[in-house]
Amino acid sequence: MEQSRVVEYFEGKLGKERVLTENSVLQEFATDITGLRMVQKHFGWSSDQLATCVLKIQTKEEASEVITFLNAEKIVNVPRTGGSGVCLGLETPAQSVVLDLSDMNKILEINEENLTVTAQAGVPLQVLEETLNKKGYTSGHFPQSLPLAQMGGLVATRSIGQFSTLYGGIEDMLVGIEGVLPDGTLTRIKNNPRKSTGPDLRHIWLGSEGAFGVITEVTVKIFKQAPERVMQAFAIKDFKDGLSVIKEIVQAGWKPAVTRLHDRTEAAESYGPFVEEGESIMLFLSEGPEGFASLEGKEVARVALKYGARPLGSKPLEIWLVHRNDICDHLDMYAVQGAVADTCEISAMWSDIGTIYDEVIERVKNEVPHLVAVTGHSSHSYEQGTNIYFMFGAMCAPSTEAAQKTYDQLFGIIMETTLKYNGSICHHHGVGRYRAKWMKQELGTAYTMLERIKNAFDPNGIMNRGVLLPQE
Repeated sequence: MEQSRVVEYFEGKLGKERVLTENSVLQEFATDITGLRMVQKHFGWSSDQLATCVLKIQTKEEASEVITFLNAEKIVNVPRTGGSGVCLGLETPAQSVVLDLSDMNKILEINEENLTVTAQAGVPLQVLEETLNKKGYTSGHFPQSLPLAQMGGLVATRSIGQFSTLYGGIEDMLVGIEGVLPDGTLTRIKNNPRKSTGPDLRHIWLGSEGAFGVITEVTVKIFKQAPERVMQAFAIKDFKDGLSVIKEIVQAGWKPAVTRLHDRTEAAESYGPFVEEGESIMLFLSEGPEGFASLEGKEVARVALKYGARPLGSKPLEIWLVHRNDICDHLDMYAVQGAVADTCEISAMWSDIGTIYDEVIERVKNEVPHLVAVTGHSSHSYEQGTNIYFMFGAMCAPSTEAAQKTYDQLFGIIMETTLKYNGSICHHHGVGRYRAKWMKQELGTAYTMLERIKNAFDPNGIMNRGVLLPQE
């Protein structure tokens, strides 16, 4: 169907004010906040793959009707809420349609008996958290993107928060969910604490990145705000010793809500007054019922001291709590300096994570010209392993092509090394379009399962084409 007829159809259904076609708006919605695009925009990049229009969806019925039409006409669409993705998952194929659900922003129910909250997909997480806090509750979910993220996108990207060791990731919090399938069918998975009725269908939506349908509503757990909190930090000489401290703590059954280990570069940059040259820094926050946090805090300190850590008190963690989301106010901070900078989070078993960290740092330092910095920290840990959140930056010639080459080299080293040691190429940012090229290596023989799920749910290929599975 011609683009003009598509626009005319939706203006008739939604009204002209909710069908956006201005070039500046289409450019704004053409991508996400991936670091590569940030620096390329500074060098003059603009997308040549613009959507036909952006639709402001306000109800689940509208979402169903719109997708039914798009499926019948075989028009690709890109579902979107907060727009805080960092893996090119929101890039618009040419002549696609963006479904902006950010107007679906109502908190529908806070159920204090069952400790759940039900919210539409466009509810900002920060608004949800502030609303819960006033009633004495918390979502327990604190991603770095907290000021930007919205509920549908958090589920679609399989998000995780900075207090995850205690509260878990979004997959641990999701109770029920509603969404629209690619043929327009509205489906709901009812709220229940657990059931054994076949595969857990919530996981079709978790991490789906808009490839299997559009999330319209979610129900997640909430938690009573903890009456007791213990905060402490430690300097430690060797990064791998820090990993050993965390491993021993979590494998013993303790779950400090915040469990972080920053390498020597990050420690010097952010906590310089507290650490000596070459030291890494560990941050721990325990919270829970009266007495529990104190008991856990004592055990955390015992294990840290056992490995020769140096106590630093609570001040470093207090500083982190104040500044942990600052980057959301300065997204283009490095781009305006002409630096290719971004983050890349991977995960692996305890037996391999230290080797991955060492090899990535060494390779980047030896192989990437004009390197500004490469750092890493562990921020989400489990009995079986942990993640490393790499941060990198390098200067390049002032062109979009040079930025792409430098970015591909930096990211490629992390992906290659992670796969070499059987780690996972993404821990919580999702796959998007950028990491899709490594998905066959990531999933191995299980890749065919993902292909079949995609083909079964979306035979016409209209849902966010190019995410999760690479375009041949």
